[in-house]
Amino acid sequence: MAKITIDGIETEVPDGTTILNAARQIGGAIVPPAMCYYTSLQQSGGKCRVCLVRVAQASARDPRPLPKLVASCSTPVQDGMIVENITSPDVLEARKGVVEFLLINHPLDCPICDQAGECDLQDLSYAHGLATTRYEEERRTFEPIDIGDKIKLHMTRCILCYRCTYVADQLTDERRHGVLNRGDRAEIGTYIQKAIDNDFSGNMIDVCPVGALTDRTFRFKSRVWFTRPLDAHRNCEKCCGKVVLWTKGEEVLRVTARKDKYGEVHEFICNECRFEHKNLSDWVVEGPRHIDRHSVISQNHYEKINLVALKKEIERQIQFQKGRTNGNNPNALTA
Repeated sequence: MAKITIDGIETEVPDGTTILNAARQIGGAIVPPAMCYYTSLQQSGGKCRVCLVRVAQASARDPRPLPKLVASCSTPVQDGMIVENITSPDVLEARKGVVEFLLINHPLDCPICDQAGECDLQDLSYAHGLATTRYEEERRTFEPIDIGDKIKLHMTRCILCYRCTYVADQLTDERRHGVLNRGDRAEIGTYIQKAIDNDFSGNMIDVCPVGALTDRTFRFKSRVWFTRPLDAHRNCEKCCGKVVLWTKGEEVLRVTARKDKYGEVHEFICNECRFEHKNLSDWVVEGPRHIDRHSVISQNHYEKINLVALKKEIERQIQFQKGRTNGNNPNALTA
């Protein structure tokens, strides 16, 4: 075990723990933001640099500070280490610069982006970005393309966090997309426009921190803050079957995996659960999904749902569908 102090708060964590995960054990405002790191994806992290922190004391044995800011997602703790995050002006200034770089080519299309309201880049730019831009050059642009019948790729919005490529490498049988070219010409793409159609490809949508990869079955149907998220599950042979149903009235607009408070998925779901079961009757509804207060999604106070009435409505729909299948008069079942 190693004792580490972050912004004046001391905690004890196992050896090998990164500074970022040590801060997450403490929680609160001292947790550095992260756009590329993902706990369940090996080799993730170290791409976006927004989690930079200052190590004021390397360890109890070596009290000297590290000469440069370090990425907290890939730097292991040492016993006696002292870290500064929000208490360091240098860190906050560097983070503003990193956010400015991330936004250089990013389009200002939040009003038409399906990710608006649950976009990590929106939250990051609001908390650490600048109100104006100094960039005057022409931004790089790409035409949106379909990489399969369920996923839309907007490369113009991509920040090259590499999360989707790690999902393809570690979660699916055949990886058919990756990072092409180098430098300012780097882009996510597929091999000769080949479609991505494996059973877990939809998880690339969940791990994307911006609106670069979106669900084609949900495009332009509703703003996310107008929907009602419900925890639900079903028996599935391919995955855990634990999901979040994003509903509007009695209609299921989309299905996603469950994320923790840091926006990470720990139990990925298959495409069958995600795309092929869009009826409430296909699921066992557990209750309203709790969303943190900082999110715009929580403003509807949707947690005050009458679950008894919802269960009766689901049972009524099941009876209605059975009546249509058997050729009976469905209107007689709606009373």
